[in-house]
Amino acid sequence: MSIALSILLGLVAAICFLGGANIIIKGAMGFLPKQSPPQFVLDNLFRFLGGIYFASGTLFVYAIINIATLGPFITLLGVIVLFSGLGRLYSRLSLGSAGKYFDYIMIVEFILGVSIMLLEYLR
Repeated sequence: MSIALSILLGLVAAICFLGGANIIIKGAMGFLPKQSPPQFVLDNLFRFLGGIYFASGTLFVYAIINIATLGPFITLLGVIVLFSGLGRLYSRLSLGSAGKYFDYIMIVEFILGVSIMLLEYLR
């Protein structure tokens, strides 16, 4: 169980590092139409949240290293991943689908979050 849990936590850590780095590097303007005027406040907030996203990857790496001693904290990490999927679901319900790719990501986040919590419970 611990090996499977470590693999799932490692997958989430990789997603956090790659996704966070992408957001930090591109900023908000990288996701807006090219003709948009500079959005200074939006870009600042966007990169701030990208930094949090990136840094949360270190939390998952820490959990992998200390998996034997963390117990309920692992469940909390699963809840965090589940809530990321719920955030995407709320966006989808509020604004509509961003496309099949993001719908698949949402489903993967649900599966990862529930799997982490379930594996920790069974461990």
